[in-house]
Amino acid sequence: MNPANPPASSDTAPTASPLPITVIGGYLGAGKTTLVNHLLRNAQGRRLAVLVNEFGSIAIDEDLIEAEEDGLISIAGGCICCSFGNDLIGAIEDLRAVKPAPDHIIVETSGVALPGAVVASLALMDHIRPDGIVVLVDGETVIKQSRDDYIGDTITRQLLDAEIVVINKRDLISDSTAATLTSALTDLAPSAVQIEASFGTVPLNAVLGAVAVPAQGSVASGGHSDGLFESIAFTPDHPHDVPALAEQLATGPLGVVRAKGYIAGKDGDIWLLQTVGKRWQAERLDHHPTTQLVCIGPKGQLATDEIRSLVQPTL
Repeated sequence: MNPANPPASSDTAPTASPLPITVIGGYLGAGKTTLVNHLLRNAQGRRLAVLVNEFGSIAIDEDLIEAEEDGLISIAGGCICCSFGNDLIGAIEDLRAVKPAPDHIIVETSGVALPGAVVASLALMDHIRPDGIVVLVDGETVIKQSRDDYIGDTITRQLLDAEIVVINKRDLISDSTAATLTSALTDLAPSAVQIEASFGTVPLNAVLGAVAVPAQGSVASGGHSDGLFESIAFTPDHPHDVPALAEQLATGPLGVVRAKGYIAGKDGDIWLLQTVGKRWQAERLDHHPTTQLVCIGPKGQLATDEIRSLVQPTL
């Protein structure tokens, strides 16, 4: 990275052209593996690599598996799954050597692991980029668990690490219970955005992020987990103060769970803009990809008009 042109962000920025890594955490029974299977089944052409703590705990749906050899499961669509045991960094380095290389790595932590500690360990590595901490909770039990004398500390620390909280098993709780839960999780996970799900069904782009090839200003809900999410896409031609735009998308009341794209800066360069939850990053690039931006959020909560006015202001 050129120190004269450092990226701006709400946290430590990644190196150029890194391999994105999303960490999925949550207590036992929250639905992490169900979510992973959903992502593999709906990878949309992306080569995903899934790392789990112990090989014996891998529970990939059998109809997705094409082959198993030397501790590596080959999955339909070019995805793979393997374990990392006590050497996460070594496992990631091995995955980077795989040909063709994965497009995205997903780390599914154990039920008692702290995902923030996992991400902190990745700071020792070059050429990778932490791409979000997603913590699943069981909508029926998480509040009781958070108050438990034995496991409550683990639950609350996992939630403090979260950038996206997936309230799983939403179909099993009433609307009034969901409202109470949302309020409680806002206190327990103040830095996270919340999304509701049933059976671990969450849009790929909400969990992993994406750069789409959009139709100008279009809003779409197709393909987003039974219409529970929608996205708005742009090919912006207006130059921006990109760090300021990224911060507005991440922290403003716009309903954005994820945003990613290439934006022209006022300095004449193209910037990579990314948000996950309330964290944002804007990185000046040394090349000029086509400008594009996609924002995704829960249907009915995405402030499409406000986002449009930010991205495509009237001159």
